[in-house]
Amino acid sequence: MKIRFWGVRGSIASPGTDTVRYGGNTTCIEVRTDDNHVIILDGGTGIFPLAQSLLRELPVTCNIFITHTHWDHIQGLPFFIPQYIPANKLVLHGAHDPVAQRDLRQILSYQYQYCYFPVREVELKANLEYVTLKEYQSVQVGDAVVSCIYMNHPVLNFGYRIDCNGKSVFFTGDHEPIYNIYDDKHHDHEEYSRFIEQKDLAILDFIKDVDVLIADTSYTEEEYEAKRGWGHGTYDTSVALAKAANAKHLFFTHHEPTRNDDQLEQIYQTAMNKYPRKEGDPHYYLAQEGLEFEV
Repeated sequence: MKIRFWGVRGSIASPGTDTVRYGGNTTCIEVRTDDNHVIILDGGTGIFPLAQSLLRELPVTCNIFITHTHWDHIQGLPFFIPQYIPANKLVLHGAHDPVAQRDLRQILSYQYQYCYFPVREVELKANLEYVTLKEYQSVQVGDAVVSCIYMNHPVLNFGYRIDCNGKSVFFTGDHEPIYNIYDDKHHDHEEYSRFIEQKDLAILDFIKDVDVLIADTSYTEEEYEAKRGWGHGTYDTSVALAKAANAKHLFFTHHEPTRNDDQLEQIYQTAMNKYPRKEGDPHYYLAQEGLEFEV
């Protein structure tokens, strides 16, 4: 499989001279299977330059897997040019909205209302299909299988695992390790602790021995204290997850949008000094727009 990062920022696009090295687009990752099937993880603003590259391959079939429907992960979808071209096929996968009881198509269709965007969904020319997934559901995409598990974020968020010919990739989407919301004297503390233990084990079992782990790493440990409950991870939690899962490679992504490239590299180096790589540890990388990695 070949992985290419098209968007690595979190929350809001942050273009400019301060982010030119690592990029300012929000989350979008392209994965090509061994047989060249196109899998796209999230539709942040990074999906727009990805769309330009796909115009050289028409007609195209793309399977887009949405981790969750916060704007920074879907705001590029209306600008995904292949959906305006007949003979193309797009299959969009993602979770339902349990609060409003909407399926994936209903959620995404709001972006195509005239008050938000000048083109209505009915005017799209490609063949569009929507698949509302359930946890642990698997989807065959050519020679690959994509499966999903709920992670921890303030909206239903899928982590996706892609398995292809003995190789594997897992993307957390936005994820904050679960912590106990009850103090140790509360009568629900013990029960919630058991839930956390079971969920942590389920996630580790799901991503065990993955070749590439791409993890939400928005904050430093010091910053996290003011961001608790926002649904994002840190360098410390990402390293811990990768080691526990026996991952071979770890990419830190969903970079804090207010962080410039120099600050990003400095924080990364601090983390590497804190966790010097030992034999058997994952290899660590900062996700970067345009970066390609083959597994």
